[in-house]
Amino acid sequence: MSSRLLRRSSDRTGLSVSGLSRWCRAGCVGLAVLALGWGAMSGAHAQAPAQTVSSGLAGFSEPPPGMPPPPEIAARSFILHDLGSQQTLAVRQPDQAVPPASLTKLMTAYLVYQAVDAGQLRLEDTLPVSERAWQAAIGSGARALAAAGARLTVAELLQGMAVLGANDAAVALAEGVAGSVDDFVARMNRQAQVFGLKATQFRNPDGRAVSGQASTPRELAWIAVRLLTDFPQALTHYRQPALTLRGARHASTNLLLLRDPSVDGLQVAYADRLGYAMAATSRRPVGGSERRLVALVVGTPSAQARATETQKLLNWGYSGFDVVRLFAAGQAVSTAPVWKGSARSVPLGRTQAILVAVPRGQAARIQTTLTRQDPLLAPLAQGQTVGTLHITLGTQPWQTLPLQALEAVPSAGWLGRTWDAIRLGIQ
Repeated sequence: MSSRLLRRSSDRTGLSVSGLSRWCRAGCVGLAVLALGWGAMSGAHAQAPAQTVSSGLAGFSEPPPGMPPPPEIAARSFILHDLGSQQTLAVRQPDQAVPPASLTKLMTAYLVYQAVDAGQLRLEDTLPVSERAWQAAIGSGARALAAAGARLTVAELLQGMAVLGANDAAVALAEGVAGSVDDFVARMNRQAQVFGLKATQFRNPDGRAVSGQASTPRELAWIAVRLLTDFPQALTHYRQPALTLRGARHASTNLLLLRDPSVDGLQVAYADRLGYAMAATSRRPVGGSERRLVALVVGTPSAQARATETQKLLNWGYSGFDVVRLFAAGQAVSTAPVWKGSARSVPLGRTQAILVAVPRGQAARIQTTLTRQDPLLAPLAQGQTVGTLHITLGTQPWQTLPLQALEAVPSAGWLGRTWDAIRLGIQ
């Protein structure tokens, strides 16, 4: 593995102190005044929001051309994502419009865990199963989790939605979070916009087929990724192979939970135009560490085929790739010079480990290059994106990751800012 550094402007250079002093005797005062004005403009520019990579689908890209093809999967559409390396390993028709059906409940779960995290709800709080919630289950032909008028805890409703795909649980949670289904659906669509989803529109929290409710496999997979990333505690409910409630035991509708001990979620779905579909996630030990994959499979012919084809895709994702840790979490990838700051340099890196998945046996071909937004002008906030790490496999572009300042760099005093303004002007 090799690395090299590319810059968008030259390295930090300048006259020596003695050379600058001799030069200043020829008229440094006038330039100092000019430099102060220039420096004020530079400072204003430095405080503008830094350019960052979108947290939405911009980072959920197509696999590079050198990615090996997956095995034959008997499904209309699929997507496989490596959560640790943030790479998409395989796709087929990921942008076709589909009804989300019960995969809608991934967004419902996200908003419920968001409300719990914000202190709006507690898992032990009880919520009523309203007549509307009960009808959502009975009207769809699905099993109802409880009778109308019953009260269940938020945790029980979450587990019912995760294990059974219970529609009444989804509606009861929606009413408990937002006060009404309509207000909750508005939150769902606002969150879809925050995620950068362009083709997703929700009309209810449970996924029953209604006009205007639509998404794509790629966007549904992104909701699953965000649920796992932002609220990993959700797996406490999704990994359960069965639910025992009020003395009755209900088996999970996710057959993979019984077939593969590495699978610990997420949601299954069926609709006439969707076919049998599944969002699944699996975690397996690899070389002293662990890998988590997320798969979304759409358009299989049966519940058994849904489980079989999803497991085939997951197995290939583990067996066909090596994962290389390039840098640890918080480790400096590079150190960059800083102008007008209280420190002369800043380490660049990421708060999470930098991992890359490559076809098995090709790890030695990994190369890295770095581009920076030079000149870096203080103040710099910790976590501010100031560079990009480009990863290639041989000559094939493979992955691009933003790099952040690992430490904050406040502005220097007046003299330091003036000195650096002069030096930048000389360059």
